[in-house]
Amino acid sequence: MREAWERVTAWLERNDPEVCAALGAPGSPAAIGAAELRMGLELPRELRQWLLTTDVDAGRQPDDQACLVALGCEVPIAGGHLLLGLTDIQRVYFSQMGVEESEPSRDPQYPFWRREWVPIAAERDGLYGTFLDTLTGTVGTWAEAHVPEEGVYASLFAFIQHTADLLEGRSSGDWRGPGRPLRESDPRPDDEPLHRWARANGFLVNDRGRVPASIRDAYENSRR
Repeated sequence: MREAWERVTAWLERNDPEVCAALGAPGSPAAIGAAELRMGLELPRELRQWLLTTDVDAGRQPDDQACLVALGCEVPIAGGHLLLGLTDIQRVYFSQMGVEESEPSRDPQYPFWRREWVPIAAERDGLYGTFLDTLTGTVGTWAEAHVPEEGVYASLFAFIQHTADLLEGRSSGDWRGPGRPLRESDPRPDDEPLHRWARANGFLVNDRGRVPASIRDAYENSRR
């Protein structure tokens, strides 16, 4: 886990030192323990390791007018959302739980949010993001008006490893989880030239970095 995160921070040091500097200080074991008590769950070892290495919220407090994600860091992680520190993790967690409790899903097999899910990345308004399942260790995603996707990544390590692969433009293995087959439109480690071509030619790539098949086909045709 530490080695995978060091790949991300090393890339940031070389390519975006300003974001690297905004990653924050190491987390506090006492703060992590207090957060666990408030949320009523135990954080997995991988997540504790990560927060002890880097807590983007360490020593910071949101102001009264802040968005739901008040202190998130714009690290170019897989999924394109803001990386959450311990304060924002709790803010988003309780917001998601509040929605689930006030407007429960009609199908209990597919709830809006499960108590064991801990957000690790999200957009400012919390409508889209990435969560860690503390029971299975897998990583999933949620999006407004859609059923959350569970098991997108096999683990938090796989999520960070995939992020590092995307930044470095290479593949170090299969990052998919048990609930996530590879899709034609999924981002790939070698997609950066395609992204540059799409932007230069007026094509839009969505906020998760996924490339529609039509754009991928146009790109391949342009190289022939």
